[in-house]
Amino acid sequence: MAGKVTPYEVQGKVDYERLVKEFGIKKLTNQDLSRIEKITGKLHHHLRRRIFFAHRDLKLCLDEYDKGNKFFLYTGCGPSGPIHLGHLGIWYFTKWLQEKFDAELWFQFTDDEKFLFKDKSYEEIQKWTYENMLDVIAVGFNPKKTHFLIDTKHAGIIYPEAIKVAKKITFSTIKSSFGFNDSNNIGSIFYTAMQTVPVFLPNILRKEKRPCLIPLAVDQDPHFRISRDVVEKLGHKKPAIIHSVFMPPLTGTEGKMASTADIAIYATDDPKTVEDKIKKYAFSGG
Repeated sequence: MAGKVTPYEVQGKVDYERLVKEFGIKKLTNQDLSRIEKITGKLHHHLRRRIFFAHRDLKLCLDEYDKGNKFFLYTGCGPSGPIHLGHLGIWYFTKWLQEKFDAELWFQFTDDEKFLFKDKSYEEIQKWTYENMLDVIAVGFNPKKTHFLIDTKHAGIIYPEAIKVAKKITFSTIKSSFGFNDSNNIGSIFYTAMQTVPVFLPNILRKEKRPCLIPLAVDQDPHFRISRDVVEKLGHKKPAIIHSVFMPPLTGTEGKMASTADIAIYATDDPKTVEDKIKKYAFSGG
């Protein structure tokens, strides 16, 4: 089955070479990795193994760092279910970046997105927001340099900036980027504006001009392609992005690990449950 990759759907076998061309991103080169290693002393295994394999404007953040300037990190979580290994890989890599570059992290919980896109009640999404926050805390980010943004709770600071972003994005752009149609609710159309705000919000709050680096899975890139076009029009720096491949599901190499009870390994699974899932569902390849 041919691969399909959007922020809302990953199907089939993913051709990462095709995504590099289709999304217009750049593969990480040996030169890029050598430069990171020179700064950090040792490459993270996700870089050595090319789990993080591509980027947008990573050089700009490294250039600023070499000048003695700081950049900040931004990543997040859509709280609609338990945390699985696909989430944790990106978060532990982000933790490594925070430690090696002494960077502040802004972590967004997109509870609004999950309420708008999932068949779940608002109360259920809030429950998962709380549970997922505990999981993120357990990763061990530096509490003095980590800031949580919950879209509904912090709407007072996010929304005034989101409407400025939204004014620069046409419905045509959203439809063509995500395949939306007349059946999509109007909240879902607005969501990209909310996800864009943390790209520059720290600079507004602190009256700074720091660059932003976003570690993410490659399916989220379409959101930030739009963000990069818009924020520059608003007088902010384009964010840099570093992209990871997907953690595959236990059942094989197609698609990605997702919050489906039987084919994902969760942070809350005990050793016996993990063993049983692997024995029952894991794809051996031969």
